[in-house]
Amino acid sequence: MPLGLRGKKKGKSKETSMLVEAEATVAGGRGEEEDVAGAGPPLAAAAASPTPQVPIRLLFHAQLAHGSPTGRVEGFASVRELYAKIAEAFHIAPTEIMFCTLNTHKIDMDKLLGVQIGLEDFIFAHVKGVKKEVEVFKSEDSLGLTITDNGNGCAFIKRIKAGSLIDQIQVICVGDHIESINGKSVVGCRHYEVAKNLKDLEKGQTFTLRLIEPLKSFDMIEPRSKGGSFADGKITRGKETLRLRSKGPATVEEMPSDIEEKAIKKVDDLLEMYMGIRDLELAATMVEAGKGKNNPDEFAVALDEALGDFAFPDEFVFDVWGAIGDAMQGRV
Repeated sequence: MPLGLRGKKKGKSKETSMLVEAEATVAGGRGEEEDVAGAGPPLAAAAASPTPQVPIRLLFHAQLAHGSPTGRVEGFASVRELYAKIAEAFHIAPTEIMFCTLNTHKIDMDKLLGVQIGLEDFIFAHVKGVKKEVEVFKSEDSLGLTITDNGNGCAFIKRIKAGSLIDQIQVICVGDHIESINGKSVVGCRHYEVAKNLKDLEKGQTFTLRLIEPLKSFDMIEPRSKGGSFADGKITRGKETLRLRSKGPATVEEMPSDIEEKAIKKVDDLLEMYMGIRDLELAATMVEAGKGKNNPDEFAVALDEALGDFAFPDEFVFDVWGAIGDAMQGRV
């Protein structure tokens, strides 16, 4: 990315402990404290020493979006680990989970689990349903698709642009997992890789998409969504959030300020414009990289250190730097 000036949760059976038919959400999303095993210290020592604090255990409630008992998940630090915990709770394979939404069982891309989970949020996991194969004649350069992924090897359609080529094909829907393109599997690929594969398809040729739609309950069957109005979406719920990171441990943080939220959304818009993807975690990481930087070259070095695998073009880096600056200065 050359910019010239840069240097560089006891006692219950396993199933009943994981699944509860009707349990109210724990206030604040927190679990009980663990019992401390072992005999206590002598009274004198106990009086002299402060009681050690037991770490608070974060506990979240979840359901399968098409209908299920309520499950409890805890002890995860990344999206991949979260999916494994949800899969364990509901006795399914982690790869069956396509994506998760927060506080709604509907396929609502505005409520998509992304970079953060509010400590009071309820998680709904959408699992794989019907497979379908579609032939598409690429009559235009742009297909009108925005791709994202779940951070666990499943890329799916987040938005379909109104009036676009794909908009005319009613069988292709928001939430569909793209399994293969022209017979080549893209399972395990990141969203930007899938978007590039679609962009590189030759105009004037027919190509084949193999898709998997999310499993739906009866009340979820409704006219196809184009994807929500992202600008109206909220990134978090509650006063604190659990920040999931692709690298490093998850952390409990204050929810982003209005200014930071605007900056993250603006950068996410640029990701869609330049790369055909949406990724709040990536956008938030880029905003973090811009903190304390005095110019675009310092920002570019920070991006290289945090996200070097992307090799963002200079024009994109400058636009992201400008968008972050505009948001921080209240110009957006």
